[in-house]
Amino acid sequence: MSKRHVLVIGSLNADLVAHAPRLPQPGETVIGASFHLVAGGKGANQAVAAARLGAAVAMVGRVGDDAFGALLRGELERAGVGIEHVTIDPTAPTGTGHLIVAADGQNAIVVASGANARVEPADLRDAAPVWDGVSLLVLQLEIPLPTVAAAIRTATARGIPVLLNAAPACPLPDELLADVTWLVVNEIELEQLLGRPAGSVAEAIEAAATLRRGEQHLVVTLGAAGAVLSGPATSLHVPAPLVDVVDTTAAGDAFVGALAAALDRGLATADAVRESVVAGSLACTKLGAIPSLPTRAELARVSR
Repeated sequence: MSKRHVLVIGSLNADLVAHAPRLPQPGETVIGASFHLVAGGKGANQAVAAARLGAAVAMVGRVGDDAFGALLRGELERAGVGIEHVTIDPTAPTGTGHLIVAADGQNAIVVASGANARVEPADLRDAAPVWDGVSLLVLQLEIPLPTVAAAIRTATARGIPVLLNAAPACPLPDELLADVTWLVVNEIELEQLLGRPAGSVAEAIEAAATLRRGEQHLVVTLGAAGAVLSGPATSLHVPAPLVDVVDTTAAGDAFVGALAAALDRGLATADAVRESVVAGSLACTKLGAIPSLPTRAELARVSR
């Protein structure tokens, strides 16, 4: 894939989704209403989100030699994502996400990493041809951190900008963050990285300015409150449109994928974040992860 494209390196999970009236308390059993099996994982979600919004996308990752792996590869291929370097690992199962979605749209998630935990720096070397023509590298933290760091080093050496969705949150070395062009976190991840609450818009703006490195752009997603952008030349709050929330699963991934697609086509920084907020909001109006990701036509109808 030598033409201009977005490269996503990350996780692929089969999501097992139970719908319930509310999230259970520790030790409590709640009777659910329905069950769905859908393709997901932050890497796969973000790859499909960008592809549905018009970007050419290739992905590097691993799945198991099982039905879940076939499901994921098929879903990516149908979305137009290049899967030549989504490796089938014969020694580990496909990663799974176990989700409970409450009636109000909130969710709780446990991820069993499976083959995602085996994505190694060697996979990046094996995928060497896919680096030609990359306009933006997109990463998350559902694969091993040494692999994330190796991918950032490779991108930096090639002059490729890096978009890191620091989720799920974990301690990140300064030298890694220094080479990230775009850092995207939600308010919980921001609090974990910074060590203090940042739930309000004002707190998020202040915290983002504290955490941001040099010329980096830092975006904090705030759910129904939209998002905050802190950059070298601008700081702004982008409110979210009002939507009927069905399921918040993958809203953050829709945001990241939309941001990648917008940056790939050269949209101005503030406009890219505004478009991404709309994409994240639209993802809340449908059930599931990949099934909820908006198309370019859906985004255009709301953005007008």
